[in-house]
Amino acid sequence: MSNENPPRSVYRFGIWTLTPDLEPDAEPVTYAMQCAVCEERSEPAEDLTTVQTWTFRHAGRNPSHHTYREVITRPWRAWMA
Repeated sequence: MSNENPPRSVYRFGIWTLTPDLEPDAEPVTYAMQCAVCEERSEPAEDLTTVQTWTFRHAGRNPSHHTYREVITRPWRAWMA
């Protein structure tokens, strides 16, 4: 048996901050629309009008599909102050 001390852990307590990532290298905000009736979903796009166009096309092909969800993917950053 060894007389060595067991490994120790170090804990750092602090206040965390969380904000949208607005750095130049941040991932882009993307949008998608999902049909609440059949769950079909548009491809994500950076331009909201692109997914709105998908919604109109989907509604035109499926006249009883009136309800949709907007899905936004927004990058965030967390850091300890």
